[in-house]
Amino acid sequence: MMAKEKQFRITEKRKLAPAANYVKVTAPDIARKAEPGQFVVVRLDETGERIPLTVADYDREAGTITLIFQEIGKTTKQLAAFRKGSKIADVIGPLGHPTEIKKYGKVICVGGGFGAATMYPIARELREAGNYLISIIGARNQSLLIYESELGEVSDELHITTDDGSKGHKGVVTDVLKDTLKNQEIDMVFAIGPAIMMKFVALTTKPFGVKTTVSLNPIMVDGTGMCGSCRVSVGGLTHFVCVDGPEFNAHEVNFDELMARQRLYLDEEKEAVECWELSRKRTCASVRCRNCQK
Repeated sequence: MMAKEKQFRITEKRKLAPAANYVKVTAPDIARKAEPGQFVVVRLDETGERIPLTVADYDREAGTITLIFQEIGKTTKQLAAFRKGSKIADVIGPLGHPTEIKKYGKVICVGGGFGAATMYPIARELREAGNYLISIIGARNQSLLIYESELGEVSDELHITTDDGSKGHKGVVTDVLKDTLKNQEIDMVFAIGPAIMMKFVALTTKPFGVKTTVSLNPIMVDGTGMCGSCRVSVGGLTHFVCVDGPEFNAHEVNFDELMARQRLYLDEEKEAVECWELSRKRTCASVRCRNCQK
């Protein structure tokens, strides 16, 4: 079920938007088994932390997987600095349960920010399963929109929103979502993006009684259910996203708890980023910095 390979090399790298990166990595065993909705756990080097990244696509013949990520913490900034040909120490996966792909009828896929890219393989497979697919993607402004053309190719309808109105509807994805639910009979909604966005997607669809699935993104370490750092409350019960998810019924997720847990280590993350940036300039005061490994 799960593969750990000896060598993972970046074969393609490009910038999708400011702080949004695309990398293609050689991982034949993972590519052969990956399905939409699954993720991998990545460790860049021997002293690096482990972080989860959603598999945004896979090429079984070429033996590669595609990872889309934002530069937020130290590890994602470090990965963004890797070049084509660079090797990654560990990529473990595929992890988590795949998205349940079947013919639902009329489906809405909502992607917020870089969530539009991770929604792509799900949307593609849903369309191939015979669903009428409506995609809604949003960003703060036009420069931050990603995977517009890719989702447009697999969607029957594509709606774009930007906070500042620089492209598409001026507003947020839930504006278009609510209007669509009012005017069409929708059978299923999938949403991927920031936790706050997914919370409001859930609040929007609940009054209409439309089943809604979200892909959660908590802090995660081992990816096997042992550490418990990715625990979330769903339907009043504790679940571990790495083994029970990452997808859950949106109407049962305690989003406030999820967002509070996502903020637990902000100070440590900030310090780690500062230390890494200073170390690149060779000005890190390593004696005083607990993040330094050398």
